[in-house]
Amino acid sequence: MPYRVLMIAPTSFFLDYGCHVRILEEARTLKKLGHHLKIVTYPLGRNLPDLDIARALPIPFRPRHEVGPSRSKPLLDALLAFKSFQVASRFKPHLIHAHLHEGALIGGGLSRGLRVPLIFDFQGSLTSEMVDHRFLAPRGILRSLVHALEWRIDRLPHHILTSSHNAARVLTDEFRVSPNKITVLSDCVDADAFLPVDDAARALAMDELCARLRIPRERRIIVYIGLLAEYRGTSVMLEAARELLARGVDAHFVVIGFPNIEHYRGYAERLGIAPRVAFVGRVPYEEVPRWLSLGDIAIEPKMSATEAAGKVLNYMAMGLPVVAFDIPVMREYLGDLGAYAPLGDTRAFADQIQRLLDSPARARELGAALRTRAIAQFSWERAGREIEKVYGSVV
Repeated sequence: MPYRVLMIAPTSFFLDYGCHVRILEEARTLKKLGHHLKIVTYPLGRNLPDLDIARALPIPFRPRHEVGPSRSKPLLDALLAFKSFQVASRFKPHLIHAHLHEGALIGGGLSRGLRVPLIFDFQGSLTSEMVDHRFLAPRGILRSLVHALEWRIDRLPHHILTSSHNAARVLTDEFRVSPNKITVLSDCVDADAFLPVDDAARALAMDELCARLRIPRERRIIVYIGLLAEYRGTSVMLEAARELLARGVDAHFVVIGFPNIEHYRGYAERLGIAPRVAFVGRVPYEEVPRWLSLGDIAIEPKMSATEAAGKVLNYMAMGLPVVAFDIPVMREYLGDLGAYAPLGDTRAFADQIQRLLDSPARARELGAALRTRAIAQFSWERAGREIEKVYGSVV
């Protein structure tokens, strides 16, 4: 049975990163399966021609591309709640699929008012995210209040989708949510869009992009794509780069992402590695495979223990070997095929990169095995069927 699904996305969808990619791919997959989706989101973001997007009213003092918590979010969420009510009254959804905790809070009110089920797409702890962004102190009354609010929000939905087994454990262990209400729906990847390019096409892309970035063609390239922030391990990544380059390794780091570009460019200069680090900035999602084809090795320095990291699946589908910190979510993606360093250990992180650079045959072997794993275990088609099962169980 096709469903009318109201999807609430309390973010500036679409901004080519992280949770936005999950929202995008879920929506596209559900559309392919015949469901009718309406996405309600913040006023800013990139419209996509194949998705039906409704936007809340703007507020004049909001920064253009803000990531993470902010003081303007309560007003944005109030406007999003009003828009969601307007859209729902016309759209008459069979169910509400809410992303992030603010979406689940808005969806909880709509769910009760319309008497339709609520699905919550949980991508990490709200409290932990606010601490990671340094919006809350790790201890104190405000953290306790946010934690209590998160506890209540987690009890609003009829069912919860989590992006990793680790996230499911956070819900069951810390927030005492019944396991029967949780389905693990790992981030997935479109392996037809993210695929290894043949030697001729890769050489052409490398010639063009290396010329643009002024990188000598013979230099080995390490790629990173994602948000630039402390809890994402950006400083640690640059410190590992300094460690590697100090050994005389002829490598170049290509850093694709935003925000805080000038901050981290300045940090690279202070570390003395600026000539070997190219900050590309934000790249449209559809151009990401071309940029990733530059890399000999991909890295994921994320430090947060509660959030997923879907970009790793893009690396895997591209056939890139991956160096990451040894945290549970990375083990879920990479299994025994990752090159792991202890959390926060910059020297060990650099060691793993150097080992792969010194053993190109081994690096290619790992990359090929990771692509096979991505296709077998992280398909959006399979994920879409899982979402359909959840919809059927609550409707």
